[in-house]
Amino acid sequence: MDAVIDSAPALAAVAPAMPQESPIPMPEQKLFRFDPAKERRKFVHDAPAPWLSRLVTYGGGLALTAWGGYQMFLVIDVGGITFLKWALLVLFLANFSWIALSFAAAVVGFLHLLIGRPGTPALPEKLTTRTAVIMPIYNEAPSRVFGAMQAIHEDVEATGYGAAFDWFLLSDSTDPDVWIAEERALIALRRRLGPDARVHYRHRPQNIARKAGNVADFVSRWGGAYDHMVVLDADSLMTGHAIVTLAAAMEADPDAGIIQTLPLIINRNTLFARVQQFAARIYGPVIADGLACWMGRDGNYWGHNAIIRVKAFADHCGLPHLRGKPPFGGHILSHDFVEAALMRRAGYSVTMLASLPGSYEECPPSLIDVAARDRRWCQGNLQHISVLPAKGLVVATRQHFATGIMAYVASPFWLAQLLVGIVIVLQAKYIRPEYFSREFTLYPTWPVFDAERSLELFILTMAVLLAPKLFGLIVALVDGPTRRGAGGAIRLVLSTLFEVLMSALLAPIMMMVHSGHVLHILFGFDTGWEPQRRDDGSVPFKSIIRRHRDHVLLGVISLVAALLLSPSLAAWMSPTIAGLILAILLSWGTGLKSVGMAFRRVGLLATPEERAPPPIATRANALSAELAAEGFDKADGLRVLHDDPDFREAHEAFLPPAIHRARGDITPERAMAIAKLGEARTLEDASTWIQRKERAALMHDRALISLLARLPAAE
Repeated sequence: MDAVIDSAPALAAVAPAMPQESPIPMPEQKLFRFDPAKERRKFVHDAPAPWLSRLVTYGGGLALTAWGGYQMFLVIDVGGITFLKWALLVLFLANFSWIALSFAAAVVGFLHLLIGRPGTPALPEKLTTRTAVIMPIYNEAPSRVFGAMQAIHEDVEATGYGAAFDWFLLSDSTDPDVWIAEERALIALRRRLGPDARVHYRHRPQNIARKAGNVADFVSRWGGAYDHMVVLDADSLMTGHAIVTLAAAMEADPDAGIIQTLPLIINRNTLFARVQQFAARIYGPVIADGLACWMGRDGNYWGHNAIIRVKAFADHCGLPHLRGKPPFGGHILSHDFVEAALMRRAGYSVTMLASLPGSYEECPPSLIDVAARDRRWCQGNLQHISVLPAKGLVVATRQHFATGIMAYVASPFWLAQLLVGIVIVLQAKYIRPEYFSREFTLYPTWPVFDAERSLELFILTMAVLLAPKLFGLIVALVDGPTRRGAGGAIRLVLSTLFEVLMSALLAPIMMMVHSGHVLHILFGFDTGWEPQRRDDGSVPFKSIIRRHRDHVLLGVISLVAALLLSPSLAAWMSPTIAGLILAILLSWGTGLKSVGMAFRRVGLLATPEERAPPPIATRANALSAELAAEGFDKADGLRVLHDDPDFREAHEAFLPPAIHRARGDITPERAMAIAKLGEARTLEDASTWIQRKERAALMHDRALISLLARLPAAE
């Protein structure tokens, strides 16, 4: 490792942290002012819209919703319909339409995959365009992201098309120790790849507008040098074949604005994460293929593992600030949906290559981690309520927004439907019914439901909800490599049954979590933006109890109340009640790596990528372990700057030119850093006294770094 650090000054002199800037304007777009005459509205190579797929998806979803709604009307029409029954019908229609549309889209994907899977595209003869591969990072473990970037770089180089790509790690890290670790990892990465590797790194002092602002900063300052950019997440992996194929597809289609891939989940070990990994691998292709079929050129963007035309993105995807304060106003959190909408509004296609192999990501390791991530996603999707009526958007784009909103609003709708049903049961049991109204009738008004139809409707709802899983299982059983990779037909079926059971138990917990998120946001609370936990470490049991105790209490109360009211009501609500009562145990048990590995040893919840890991994943994990062994992730940044003059020189070379500061313009953090450095007698004093924000101010200031370097290490 000494050789790595010793080479820092030479590397800094030969290869600056970033290349020379190539600015490109990125104006802020107006959501409600749009002139179609000034935009590129006509495709160069026009293609018919996928009307058949859309007819099956929307027509089938609408027909199924209408039929389900009619059956629900017959269920509640016994003895007349009250206000509460009307409310129950409306809530049922809102919820059932959501799953009916998903079912119809899954039918399209299922039939398309059965008819014939698209083959893996061959590599192009040549690439004539330039592509930047960018990875925005925010307080991530440097060993992971730099190891992954090296693995992707090596895989692209192995294709023979490496000269067409440049590589950028775009840091918004606010932890100064992580920032220093990133720079050390950059030096190590450049040394490993050699002097010709075009690997660059930029650190922003402030993460303005979060990830969207990070990408926009790159595009507006360096984007002019590139035709396209491949956007990765901190947990992304993409093979060289996938990246080169995306670049070739962009090059061949002047209409293409964004091309999205379907990332498969890998590298997961806890039981909760392995359930998600299995579900995404077995059911995901059917759902994604159906989505790709009906979307056509009116697709969506998921923020990573996709390629974007840089000039079109700069011209049309500058995000506006939403009116008002967070959580509904301010920076757009779920920027990817809006960027896809603006790109499509401008006349560029947004498509998905659902069958392209070699695109991977990871998922959160526990239920609590998913809940924390979904809180931010919930706020971002609810912000889209104000974007939905924007001018110039195509109908499919508005459907994407509505789908994202409904993904979270559906939970309080389901909860409200349950509560209304319970209230109706209470009314029937404890409120004396008015069997004969004041108006003359031959028959009494009985406060009852049609029990037989109610059971049939419940079975129908479950069938519609579970059908996409069945479709995915059938496709996996038919496909030999997938079937064998999942451990054979018997293990594949058993794994599917277990996943269905776990989903049924976790669903009421997520219903309560999402309902809480929605209420939290409606009452005006901003979620913030915390980095995602990506390891397999379990959550402390006390944290699990604190997070789920209300769910357990609600489950116990529901069980007691249902038994007092009616045993049949308790039976009807049993899946929901069981999930809530078991919330703490489920969250704890599914978050354990040991439980997940036990399932792996017996061959359950296996995926082809788990049984035969992609070489790029194996390489990335090995490189990450090597970097982690060097101690980059946990080092004290001040001590590294103090003890290593070569790295200190490299760090100062990586800093942008000092900005002229007006006299008296001193931030509190810089003032405190100066004062504490002045008081400190040793490095130990400085390291103990100087807090996080003060460290960041010091590390951005060459003069303060010099003062730090002069301190003795000890008395």
